[in-house]
Order: sequence, then C-alpha cells, then structure tokens
Amino acid sequence: MIARFLLLASVASTSIIASSAQAEDVAQPAADTAADQASPRGDVIIVTARRRAETAQEVPLAISVIKGDSIEATGNFNVVKLQQLAPTLQVYTTNPRNTSVNIRGLGVPFGLTSDGFEQGVGIYVDDVYNSRVAAATFDFLDVSQVEVLRGPQGTLYGKNTTAGAINITTNQPTFDFEGRAELSVGNLNYRQAKAAISGPLSDTVAARLAVAATSRRGTLYNVTSQRWINEQDNLGLRGQLLFQPNDDLSITLSGDYSRQDPECCGTTFVRVGRTQRPLNRQYDAIIAGINAANPGRNYAVPSRNPYDRLTDLDSSLNAGNKIGGVSARVKWDVGPGTLTSVTAWRFWDWKPENDRDFTGLSVVSRSQNPSQQDQYSQEFRYNYDGEKIDFVAGLFGFKQRIDTQGTEQQGLDATRFSLSPSADPANPYNRPEVLAGLTASNTQYLKSSSAALFGQLSWHVNDALTIQPGARLNYDKKSGFYQRVVTNGQGQVISCTPTPPSGSDLAAQCGVYQPQVSAPSDSAWNFTYDLNVNYKVAPDILAYATYAKSFKTLGINQNGLPLNADNSVNTDAGTVKPESVHHYEIGLKTQFWNRRATFNITAFRTEIQNFQATVNGGQFGTVRGYLANAEQVRSQGIEADFKVVASDRFTAYANAAYTDAKYKEFTNAPCPPELSGGPSQPAGATPDYSQPGVPGAPSPRECDISGQDLPGVSKWAFSYGAEYNIPVTLLAKEGQVYLGVDGNYRSRWNSNPSPSRYTDVKGYALTNVRAGFRGEGFDVFGWVRNAFDVNYVENLQVAPGNTGLIAGQVGDPRTWGGTIKFSF
Repeated sequence: MIARFLLLASVASTSIIASSAQAEDVAQPAADTAADQASPRGDVIIVTARRRAETAQEVPLAISVIKGDSIEATGNFNVVKLQQLAPTLQVYTTNPRNTSVNIRGLGVPFGLTSDGFEQGVGIYVDDVYNSRVAAATFDFLDVSQVEVLRGPQGTLYGKNTTAGAINITTNQPTFDFEGRAELSVGNLNYRQAKAAISGPLSDTVAARLAVAATSRRGTLYNVTSQRWINEQDNLGLRGQLLFQPNDDLSITLSGDYSRQDPECCGTTFVRVGRTQRPLNRQYDAIIAGINAANPGRNYAVPSRNPYDRLTDLDSSLNAGNKIGGVSARVKWDVGPGTLTSVTAWRFWDWKPENDRDFTGLSVVSRSQNPSQQDQYSQEFRYNYDGEKIDFVAGLFGFKQRIDTQGTEQQGLDATRFSLSPSADPANPYNRPEVLAGLTASNTQYLKSSSAALFGQLSWHVNDALTIQPGARLNYDKKSGFYQRVVTNGQGQVISCTPTPPSGSDLAAQCGVYQPQVSAPSDSAWNFTYDLNVNYKVAPDILAYATYAKSFKTLGINQNGLPLNADNSVNTDAGTVKPESVHHYEIGLKTQFWNRRATFNITAFRTEIQNFQATVNGGQFGTVRGYLANAEQVRSQGIEADFKVVASDRFTAYANAAYTDAKYKEFTNAPCPPELSGGPSQPAGATPDYSQPGVPGAPSPRECDISGQDLPGVSKWAFSYGAEYNIPVTLLAKEGQVYLGVDGNYRSRWNSNPSPSRYTDVKGYALTNVRAGFRGEGFDVFGWVRNAFDVNYVENLQVAPGNTGLIAGQVGDPRTWGGTIKFSF
C-alpha cells in the first residue's frame, strides 16, 4: 500500500496510478490482491524490487518509493536532487563524471571517479543497468516511479551492488490513447518542457514517445568571462514500441538519447587553511609573490565570501555529456512462471573542460579528460510463483569498454605557484617558461566483463512465516592500459629517468608531471549469499531480518599509479582487492488507523573488509588520485518513516535517518590538508588531529585515520512535508485548491576523503512551498524552492599543491516559478 521511507504519493495528486506494463513479472492475481489493500483514498503502490509485483508494505527490505507526480511537484528532476526526499541517499557531484551516489554512506569512494572500479549503488532504468554514475545527473524522462533499495542487491539483480540500487521505471506504451504535456518557467531564466504521447498502432502494437528539455541560467558569476556559469542545458528523448500478440507474450523495444551542454562546473573561493608547508608556500604568500613579480597585477579573488557567488576562473569550462542506448525486453509466460530477457546496449560520451587550480591564475591552463564508453548487457530471468514456493533464477552477462584521452597543461603562473621560492634569477621558480606549456597527454582504456548466476527462493512455511535464501556466483575480469606522455613548452618529449639533478629545469618539470605506462589486469570469482526471514505478526504488521554476505568486485587503477620514495612507479598499486561485505538488518513495517497511517523502522549494520578508498600520491599533479584498500569500514544506523492520510483533504509525512559510518581501520590514508606538505614522519608516529597545522612541522605522507567518519555522510537526515486541499469550482472547472510544503535537513558532513577541519560542511535545512489548482486532466501551481534562501555548500574541494586553498560549489539560492500540466 503505502511505501516505507518516503511516500509522497498524495503530494501532487489525489490518486496514485500503480505500475502496469512496467511492473516486471506481474501476475494479475498479485495486482488484484494489492488493489484489495488500498487505503480509503484508493492509494496503492506496486513495486518490483523483488522482480515481482507487490505492494511496498509486503516487501521485507528497506525501500523508498517516489511516484512520478511527486518527483515533478517537488522539483526533484534527477537522482542528484532526489536525495532531498530520501534521507539515506547521498549524491555529490563536482561534474557529471565525478559524481558519488551512496546509500548509508557506502557506494563509491568519495572524491574520485575512476573507470577502474564498480559502483556500489546500481542505477537501473527499465531493468537496464547503467554502469556510469553520470546517468544520475540527467533529467528524469517520463518516469512512473523510482524505488530506492537499501542494502546489498545481488541475488535478484543482474549486476551485484553492495550498498543498494535505484530502480527507475518509466511509463510504458499503452493500447489506450493518452498524452501529457508540462511547461515550467521561473527565475534565473528557468525553462522546462515535457511531453509524452502513447497509443495503439494496431491491435498488437503500441508506441510511446517522450521528450524533455531544461535550461536555466547559471548560479555563479565568472568575472573573467563575464558570464553566469554552472547552468543547466538538458535534452532527453525516449521512444518505445510494445508488441503484444497475446496475453502470454510481450516484446518492448526502447531507445533513448540525452545530452547536456552547460558551461559547467566551476567553483568559488571558500577559505584558506594552514598546512604543514613553510610559510612562503602557503596560499596567501604565493599570491603575494606572484603579485610582487608582476607589478601592477594585484591579483585577488573577486570575493572571499562564497555566497557572493563570484568566481574568476580563467580556463574553459564544459560539461558536454551524452548518454543513450537501445534495449529489448521480452516477457513470456511459460508454464507456471514467466521468462524475461533484457538485452541492452548503452553508450556514454563525455567531453569535459575544467579549471583544476580553482583560481583566475594561469596555473593549470587546460584540464580535460574526454571519455567514450560502450556497454553491452544480457539478462535472463525466470520467475515462478507457487502456493508454497516462489523463486527467481537468473543469468547475467556484461561487457564494457571505456576509452579516455586526457590533457593537462601548465600555465604562466605555474612556476611560482608550484615551486619553492629562490632569489636566484636562473632558478626555475623565477622563469615562467620552465613550466608554462608543460603538457601531460594521457591515453587509457578499460576492458571489463562479468558474468553471474543468481537466484532467490521464497518458502512460505505458513501464512505468516516466509524464509528467503538467495545466492550468487560471479566472475569479473578487468584489464586496462594507461600511458602519460609529457612534453615541455617547446613540444619536446621529456623523460624523468634517470632522476634529473636537483634544481634543474627537468627536475622541476618532473616534479609536476612524470611520464608513466601501466597495464594492470586481474580477474576474480566470488560466491555470495543472503538470507531473509519475515513474519506477519498481524495482517498489517510485518517483521523481517536479513543477513547478506556480499562483495564489490576488484578494481584497477586507471588514473596513473603512485610513486615510490625513489620516484619509481609503484606497480603493486595497479590492482585493488575486492570488498568483502557482511550486512545485517532488522525491520518492522506497520499500518494502522484503518490503514490511513504507516510507520516503518529499520536498523542496520554493514561491515566491509578491504574497503575501496581514495588516496593520493602527495605530488602536485603527478597523480591526481588513485584507489587503495582501507582495512575496515563500518556503517550502522536506524531509519524510520511515518505517513498519515488523515482524510482526502490532508496528508503528511516525516522520515528520519541516523547513520554512523566510520573507518574502523585505515592506517595508510592520505593526510588531510592541515597535516600535508611537510617531511615524512617517523614510522609509527600518530598525527595529532586536535592541533592546527604548524608550518614546517613534521607530517607523514600517510596518516592513520582509524575511527574517523566516512566523508559525505550526515549523521542525521530528515525529510518532511504536508499538503492540504479544498474542493472548489474555478472558471467552471471542478477541482481542488491546494497548499503543500516539503523540506529536508542534513547535519554536518565532511567533504574530503580524509576528514579535515577545512572541508567540514555545515548542516542545513531547505524548505519548498507550492500552491495551485488541479482538476481532471490539469494542474496549475506556483512553487518556491529553498524558500528561506538558505546559504549552503554542496561540495568542498582541496586545491592541488597543498597550498591550503579550499574551493567549493554553493547550493542553489531561492528559486521560484510556475508549472502548468495537462493530460488526456
């Protein structure tokens, strides 16, 4: 009936339409049973989290369900925005490629997106796995509902995911002619248009076509280019054909294409923190030195208040992003069950340009890593529904290739920004030409393939007790290639072996970029399993307990490898061990007050050995970051949600999550900026995190951060909302005038892989308000998002070079506008 953790079904509409053709492996009796459980208002949510049609309250796992109308009404138009509705979902993005989608603090290493590792949160659209997290930044296109599943998902899904899954189902072709259109306008030149049309082409063929386009002026003003940046410029198309010759067979062909072309993604100055470097190598001293060497220049950032929304980035910015593909889904009722085949090809084309020094100085004058991906997947599933036994068994195959061509180039200010000061005019520090034009050209590719046999069985011991064991056998193979060629400003290829003499031009150049070649390769088998026991304490009370032994597959480093103390390449870091996951969860799902109220609660604990984490090599630009294994990580917490449908006039909800996610043991972590930049610390020494950095004091290249919080995770998160409506007749149209409010709160969190006082993000609360008039086939409403114009930070980044500069991306200011929707 009403889904747990977040059910906004009545926020935007007085009725909820359950999934139909999109409900995987739907049996009509199941749908009928679900309908019988409808509330007095007729609300019922059908989910397919377990690859069968069920009401959300019957599913013995932690799941949030957000209907399409609720997504539109609250302005959460992609997965990045969806975290405002789902408290344990964390999504952070510095650009579409560098996007982290985590659940309960787990999923992908915070601060680095590398092609060589898997994501722990799977994103599925109509049963098709999207391997790139960039898919999270695209607009939802004709979406019916989104299911956010928490905890390991491997015995029911093609691709194993250790933290959870985001299961997106779109509206499917219909044999009844229907259509819808939506137009929104707002401040910041916001424009969004959506349209979809569906209907029969014959007695056995139906089609659906959908389109969406979004544009908005940027929220950060670049005084250098005199343009607003970080804008929105999205376009999406989807077409579907359904062939249904009889009730037992359906074949759906789908194709989609989406592109983004904004001037994005820039940062603004946030603060400067003290590092362990000498005083003349701190940010403010470096700027003073650059100005002294260039009389009359007087460089300064346009503002030291990030909420002035000013920046002066001087490099080109681009976040060109294209994604799309085709798929064929075949469902065939065979005997007592249903056979499903999902065949898909997807592509991703990424054309970025960034300003990697985060300033208006010409330090890193070019930074871009365009990438092209092709992926192929094939999944077969058989669903059997019996009186005592139900089961799902599946086969999954996946193949992927990613090619990347990277370029990073130093500018005229690089020598004074990156090298140690010297009074000698001949020293590289005083000669901009030494580093100006120094270019690292990277070529890399990744080949990845995996295959799996998976299944889950449900044994209905009696009407109340069900035991569900599941198992998965998985094989993964990855091979990669990485080559960095370095040329100086005259276009000559340089070599850093043997080690160049100290103080020479070549030594300065090799301290920034070093040539490198690596070709890591590895493969692994994994067997995992889970067990769920659920018991109906009463007709409207379901208790469950789950244990899962899961894994995240091996990784390989595709961004270059770290250096040893003698500056040789550490080839041992080429591969990263698989994660080993133990997950425990108990939960209770309840309904009361004649099913007008729902209260669900879950407690969980996840322990991970060999957690795949972000580290760095300690150099300015030699290695931007790579993967390694933290010894142990633990995430535990409690989640609860409540919703009440008091009447046809009033609904309200509240959801809360407490998440305690820590590095239990991480002894070779990168040091936070306040402890970086000094000489090596004696073995066994423990850094003092309670004291600020002291210039010139000893500091290690590696730090023990055991016991520290995982980055990106708020201990407390809430979402809440309510709507009240009054029936009226307006302009001869019968309908409802309504007022709705929704909000969310997140407590403080840290935005650096190793927690730092300089990257601590304060907690914030956002409130959205909407009011309008809706009737049969139409809805007109005005909205205000971030109604109290709260200043908040979405992400903080440590600038390269250990200078203490912290840049960031600030959240959207107050926005307002109106939306009109029609349907028939």
